[in-house]
Amino acid sequence: MPETTRGPASYFPAIEAKHGQPVAHWQRLLREHRAENPDVAHVQQVAWLKSEHGLGHGHANALVAATRAEDERA
Repeated sequence: MPETTRGPASYFPAIEAKHGQPVAHWQRLLREHRAENPDVAHVQQVAWLKSEHGLGHGHANALVAATRAEDERA
């Protein structure tokens, strides 16, 4: 039985299909945003993606969570 993707990454195919950009695009934007605003909170980045880029809450939250988790592991 194939392993299913869980957590924030499970949203990635839908994000790419709906918004026409690869996840790497959104992660780059989030990292640039955080570099310009080092103290920005998770919820603030979610709100930024929603207001500035038209993402829905679930997609924005998944991108922020995955990007921040990846950055913490690095």
